[in-house]
Amino acid sequence: MATVLTVDDSPSIRQMIKVTLEPAGHSVIEAGDGAQGLARAQSSRPDLVITDLNMPTMNGMELIRALRKQPSLTGLPIVFLTTESNDALKQEAKSAGATGWITKPFKPEQLLAVVAKLVRS
Repeated sequence: MATVLTVDDSPSIRQMIKVTLEPAGHSVIEAGDGAQGLARAQSSRPDLVITDLNMPTMNGMELIRALRKQPSLTGLPIVFLTTESNDALKQEAKSAGATGWITKPFKPEQLLAVVAKLVRS
C-alpha cells in the first residue's frame, strides 16, 4: 500500500485523512505546514502528497513548486485538498505541478478513489 504525506495546518483535517486512509492499508505521515511538509517529503519519499492551499509559513502552492524542484521526487503525485474551488486557482495549481484537486469537505470514498488512481502499488 501507499505512504501518503498529508500537509494541512488543521489537525482535525489531518486526522480525518488518517482515519480514512489507514484502515485501507495506507500509512500516513503528517505535517502542519508547507515547510514541514517539504522536509518530510525529502526525508520519507512518500508515494503521494495531499496538501492544503492556505497554511502559514509556506502555503500549498509554494510547497508544490518546491517539491517539483526536487530531482528525487520527480513524478510524485500531489493533490490539493482545500476549501477553494476557484477555476483560476485550479489552473495555477496545475501549472505549478498539482496532479489533482479535492474540495473540502471531502467524502472518504472520494479520497480513497483518488489515492487508488494516483498510486500504483
